[in-house]
Amino acid sequence: MASRAVLRATAGVWSPDAEGVWSHSMKADFWKKLSMDALAESYREASAKHGRLLDGLKTRAANKEYDRVTAIEAELQRRGEEAQGFILKLLDDPEPGTRFWAASAALGFASAEGARVLGELARPPPSQIGVSAAMLLRAWKDGSYTPKWAQPVSPGSLDPE
Repeated sequence: MASRAVLRATAGVWSPDAEGVWSHSMKADFWKKLSMDALAESYREASAKHGRLLDGLKTRAANKEYDRVTAIEAELQRRGEEAQGFILKLLDDPEPGTRFWAASAALGFASAEGARVLGELARPPPSQIGVSAAMLLRAWKDGSYTPKWAQPVSPGSLDPE
């Protein structure tokens, strides 16, 4: 009997139009329409907020912000070299969360710089971002993590000239 009451109570929660409930942070088309500057600023803000929430142990809110950061990052990755230049600039951002996200992306196209920043973040004082940085750096070094931003190897780059 109790299970029926619970099911009836939640029946009004679900929307028949789940797509209509999604925020802009989850829609790739929204990010595609932004200028590079607007997209870059959104990435900086979202990654900083994610880091603060994570360090504040507000995991549910951090998970929502994670979804936003990854959606923006996918569009940045699609934009190629222009976005890579922006990512490299963020390695010196004052926000640890932003530096973490930028460093994890940079592992794919500027590995020395990305690894340097992750190493810095992993140093004391202890933080959730620092633990994440240490774990990511270890996984990357042992080969169990492949950066999403890995550049494809062009056949011409394999020629021994």
